[in-house]
Amino acid sequence: MNIESIREYNDMLGADTLHPLVSVINLGESRPMRHMRHTFGFYAVFLKDAKCGDLIYGRRTYDYQEGTVVCLAPGQVIGIEDTGEDFQPHGWALCFHPDLIKGTPLASMMREYTYFSYEVNEALHLSESEREIFVGCLQKIRFELRNAQDSLSRRLITANIGVLLDYCLRFYQRQFATRSKSSSNDVLVRFEQLLDDYFSSGRQTSAGFPTVKWCAGELCLSPNYFGDLIKKETGKTAQEHIQLKLIDLAKDMLANPAHTISHISYELGFQYPQHFTRLFKKMTGLTPNQYRQK
Repeated sequence: MNIESIREYNDMLGADTLHPLVSVINLGESRPMRHMRHTFGFYAVFLKDAKCGDLIYGRRTYDYQEGTVVCLAPGQVIGIEDTGEDFQPHGWALCFHPDLIKGTPLASMMREYTYFSYEVNEALHLSESEREIFVGCLQKIRFELRNAQDSLSRRLITANIGVLLDYCLRFYQRQFATRSKSSSNDVLVRFEQLLDDYFSSGRQTSAGFPTVKWCAGELCLSPNYFGDLIKKETGKTAQEHIQLKLIDLAKDMLANPAHTISHISYELGFQYPQHFTRLFKKMTGLTPNQYRQK
């Protein structure tokens, strides 16, 4: 199941949507669910207070126990195989859409939170004092969502999300200081890292954006096998993953009013601005100018 919006996920759990781009959910108060494999169109940070089965994360089993934190980035595949039975989740969930943080200090820091990567296949185990800090951050975000929105609401919400993610980074560094890197052979990990390295180097400006064939070659796979594997494991084609990465970069640049649409399109590797505009509208439903105004 592909869950694209915060509202869609809230509706599934029976939770109120107080803000279209961010939600804090007490899972113990939500309606029972069925197990499934799914992807989100947003970031999700879960504090799991009950173990219901082995989580499948990407192509591996995710190591987690009761009272642990699980972190997901948009488009990643996670879930538990359907047993045909309903279960009652327990714990907390923080969900926030990438659009919430565009143009904020938090957006430039997201790459530091490496626990959102497929490469991390161990959950974060919290002590009781760490759990109190974690839930305290969620309560501050929830307080802002439940009160009337004003000019400082978005700043305070994103700042508190950043504080929570910083604490998670500290806790992860404490737990996984000597964590093995053996999982780097996973194709999803390597594809994710390949795209990050390509775009962070600015190579697309001179060479254009990467093709599926090029990515497959870099991963030492045939294009057909690579394409089939990515589609099977994530529900999206490799081409869609590349396009989603482009759109995410474009949104970051659109948050800066000094960048013209033409400048952004050329920086992303498009030969003509109209090609960029056409893809952006296809992927988001808005033109770049409409997104900037929104």
